[in-house]
Amino acid sequence: MNFNDIAKKRFSARTYLDKEIPQDILNEILEAAHVAPTAANLQPVRIFVIKSEEAKAKLSKGANIYKAPVALLVCADKSKAWTRPFDGHQSGDIDASILTDHMMLSATEKGLGSVWICYFKPDVISEEFNLPENMVPINILALGYTDEKSAADRHCQTRISMEELVSYL
Repeated sequence: MNFNDIAKKRFSARTYLDKEIPQDILNEILEAAHVAPTAANLQPVRIFVIKSEEAKAKLSKGANIYKAPVALLVCADKSKAWTRPFDGHQSGDIDASILTDHMMLSATEKGLGSVWICYFKPDVISEEFNLPENMVPINILALGYTDEKSAADRHCQTRISMEELVSYL
């Protein structure tokens, strides 16, 4: 399957089967994050794998993971992120999002469903997991097997046109 086929196959799954993700598949998904690019290769990101019932209960105080068997809490380390010298913008949120995207597409390739979650309470999650002040929750990726199906033609119907998306200057 080529890259565009994988990208088109991906969709936001919100129901998951009660089926464990084998560790070797989870490791391959995490490897996709490991090889993802980050600004200045500083790698200011930390991934917390949420699998235990105790950890999922903590996470549920600040986020809905749709009963997924695994959630990946992706955090940016403010103390390590590259800072653009012109305006002081830190790259941590962008870096964390690149890693999340790589993992999401890797999961799709392996037949897993996922949903990228940004609607969560970062202060609650930071407190529940006792994250240090420099570690900022950016994204949550819920993962699992699903019997949901993507609408095959959804990209033709829901995406803006290429002409609207792309401008040649």
